Amino acid sequence: MIAGVAGLTFAGMVIVSRLLLVLGWIGDRRLKGRLRRLIGQDASPCFSTDALGRIGFQNAAAAERFGEGVGSTLLAALKDHFASPASVLYRLQCRAAQGGSAREDVATRRGHTRLSVHRIGKARFLWRLEEFLDRPGQSRGAETLSLPMLIANKAGVVLFSNEAMRRLLGRRPDQLDSLFVSGPPRPGEEVEIRAAEGPLRALPVEIAGPGERREIYLLPAPCCRADDEVMADFEHLPVALLKFEGDGGLRAANRAARDLLRLAPGAEAEFADLFEGLGRSVSDWLADVATERSPGGAEVLRLRRAEEDVFLQITLRRIVERGRPAVLAVLNDATALKTLEAQFVQSQKMQAIGQLAGGIAHDFNNLLTAISGHCDLLLLRHEREDPEYADLVQIHQNANRAASLVGQLLAFSRKQTLQPERVDLQEVLSDLTHLLNRLVGERVSLRLSPAADLGPIRADKRQLEQVLMNLVVNARDAMPEGGVIRISTEAVTLAEELRRDRAVVPAGNYALIHVQDTGTGIPADRLQKIFEPFYTTKRPGEGTGLGLSTAYGIVKQSGGFIFVDSEPGEGSVFHLYFPIHHLPRPEPARPAPAP
Repeated sequence: MIAGVAGLTFAGMVIVSRLLLVLGWIGDRRLKGRLRRLIGQDASPCFSTDALGRIGFQNAAAAERFGEGVGSTLLAALKDHFASPASVLYRLQCRAAQGGSAREDVATRRGHTRLSVHRIGKARFLWRLEEFLDRPGQSRGAETLSLPMLIANKAGVVLFSNEAMRRLLGRRPDQLDSLFVSGPPRPGEEVEIRAAEGPLRALPVEIAGPGERREIYLLPAPCCRADDEVMADFEHLPVALLKFEGDGGLRAANRAARDLLRLAPGAEAEFADLFEGLGRSVSDWLADVATERSPGGAEVLRLRRAEEDVFLQITLRRIVERGRPAVLAVLNDATALKTLEAQFVQSQKMQAIGQLAGGIAHDFNNLLTAISGHCDLLLLRHEREDPEYADLVQIHQNANRAASLVGQLLAFSRKQTLQPERVDLQEVLSDLTHLLNRLVGERVSLRLSPAADLGPIRADKRQLEQVLMNLVVNARDAMPEGGVIRISTEAVTLAEELRRDRAVVPAGNYALIHVQDTGTGIPADRLQKIFEPFYTTKRPGEGTGLGLSTAYGIVKQSGGFIFVDSEPGEGSVFHLYFPIHHLPRPEPARPAPAP
């Protein structure tokens, strides 16, 4: 019973498969009949293929042109007709399978062929080859031209090239991209040709032809030397101008640009060797402008060859001179603008750090007060012989050191609580002499030169002593081989206000303190940063960067001013201006009223 059912099932499957084959054969017969009636007498070769490229039908023109190919593949029929037929047929069939049809012009030995394909079924495609042969008259005329010329379609496929072009290139070109070094030609601009004997510059002339064809003729490149009058105008313009090649090489620089960049006349330079500062390579920026990928624009770059920081605002524009594309750079000195920007950023940073340090210092100081107080209570309960006594002393000393650091933070943030009083600088220096001599060590000598009639100032005596100690310690560290530190005072009267280092000192009487050393000095690019918190010129691990910022905060909070003069190798001098404090005059006694 089971064997009978299996036999019937197998017989049914055979009958169904044969029926499908018969139906497919009938469908193919009907399709061939319709194609024969539709394109059988077409003058252009036509083929029908399946998804694998097997030819199912070809008209008479195809059989006459390519031979009988039914049962074979379209690739075998067209293998010698044009270059890379496999990739062309695969590309067109994929596009037709998705969009219903596709078309492409390909270059052949006899001219060019327009190859089109239409999807006519689920896995059936109709191909048509429309051949365009070069006309004998036109071919003979182009071949006899001594001027190199070619014909290309809209997609950049070279359909024809004359003998002069083939001799110039040493080959038959197939794509425009393989011919021109710097991309597709632009009207009126020189191009570089990949010639047989090396790169060659030429001026292309393009003429629109029929059927979206382009006729391109190559003319000799004109002389690239500009007229004397144009060069004179460029040379004497009061604006710094540079001209660069597309690869970044300097073509020309006028006098203003040479003076700004310190270039010798006729000097060779690269754009990337002159400037730096973008997040990406400056050469890429120039190349984008030269190839019109970017419209240009302005950027602030740093001059590489300058010993100091020199910033330039550079504007790039693409230009064409006698057919040669170039990039024009307009230079403006932006050093002052960049300095103001840095100063503004620094002022904001100083303000933010000051506010942060002031708030943290006050809270931390409260914690240190509690720690120090409880430590004092524990010390009262222990004798010196107790094992814990030495640890408590260390805790107390470290708490005092932390309190001193908090005082420095409050000083540079100008939020410390001062106790100003009338101070005689003579007495302050006399009291500090012994301590300062111990600070400077054996290799450094300290010399005091106080003025006679100086006048009192109003300041916190303890904080003023800290300022002088910080300055003396910095002077000592600046003289590792030894030297002399001079502290002198003098009375100064300013008849008019003094403007210096972005500060204005009002007119009046001042007590001036000079702290001078004979050390290594401070470079000019660091002078504007030495009063910044946490900035130090010492080696790592040798300074916190709070000494001068603390001194600056105390002096400013006391109503004074601090300046510095320094030359590398000649030492530094700090000048401290404190206004003389005069006691208010007592009012005259009024007579008692009469009884």
